[in-house]
Amino acid sequence: MPSALPTLLLLAVPLAAALSAGLILRLFPLLQRYALARPNARSSHTVPTPQGGGIAVVTALVTISGLFIAAPEIGGRPDWIWLAGSTLALAVLGAVDDIHPLPAAFRLAVQAATVGLLVWHLDGRLLPAAPLWLERGLTLLAGLWFVNLTNFMDGLDWMTVAEAVPIAGALLLLGLAGPLPPLPALVAASLLGALLGFAPFNRPVARLFLGDVGSLPIGLVTAWLLWQLAVAGGLAAALLLPLTYLADASLTLLARAARGERVWEAHRGHYYQRATVNGLRVPGIVARVFGVNLALAALAAATLLWPSWPVTLGALAAGLVLVAGLLRRFARAPAPAPAEGAVQP
Repeated sequence: MPSALPTLLLLAVPLAAALSAGLILRLFPLLQRYALARPNARSSHTVPTPQGGGIAVVTALVTISGLFIAAPEIGGRPDWIWLAGSTLALAVLGAVDDIHPLPAAFRLAVQAATVGLLVWHLDGRLLPAAPLWLERGLTLLAGLWFVNLTNFMDGLDWMTVAEAVPIAGALLLLGLAGPLPPLPALVAASLLGALLGFAPFNRPVARLFLGDVGSLPIGLVTAWLLWQLAVAGGLAAALLLPLTYLADASLTLLARAARGERVWEAHRGHYYQRATVNGLRVPGIVARVFGVNLALAALAAATLLWPSWPVTLGALAAGLVLVAGLLRRFARAPAPAPAEGAVQP
């Protein structure tokens, strides 16, 4: 690793955090006036709350990573240009949808076009034995799903922070240690800092939401980062890091489809949403998600530090057990409190 690279990566985190927080403070009055998210039957909040914090997060992410992309230690400027352009395109789409809801078909078409352009300019292969068109088609579907599942899961205070911060932090550490190339490590550092700058405003009870302007591009950037990790030899790690989101969103989608529901419509059927109905408080929910994600990050690191089939299979099995236990806890109602005067066993 070039000697200046660790300094650049570590410096990107506080710079992105400061820029993100500073922009939020400047934008907050405007968001309060023009971008209120009002509660409805599917909401987890009960009072009108401004959304649009993603404007600051995306701006900080793109600005700080763009500032450091000129460093010779980073490289990969064409890849960054395509990533930054796609990220900003989804941010614009999300911003419009936050203010004036767009038809689902139109949103999906723009997302597919944006993700498709980014996928077409990816380097590396995960399935070298398969035709390129098939691999790119599957990658497009996976990227499109990740963009939307991040949006679906951004329905609780600190939920996206609890998911994306461990992923970005783990990827930054992998960049510092060597398994991840410099460019995705820089993007991970910038994303980590931008989310840390946003986190104080979104802590329960949130004063500000990300909005689609934040959740859509964060999903895209995270998917791109995981692709970079996978093609660098960390496929198992790339599956483990987002496993909580993948399991909750995918199982919920399948269950809703099996019931004949309109899967593209907003709802409150996710496991983390059912947890609030079942009596768990928001801080407890996001703390559990954060803790499981830290464990998944450790398991992902293990697959890279000790690359062998026993370690990889053991880590994947342990990750599935952890996530299954978390979702089971969210899905089941707590035991009723004993009646007053009753003898507890």
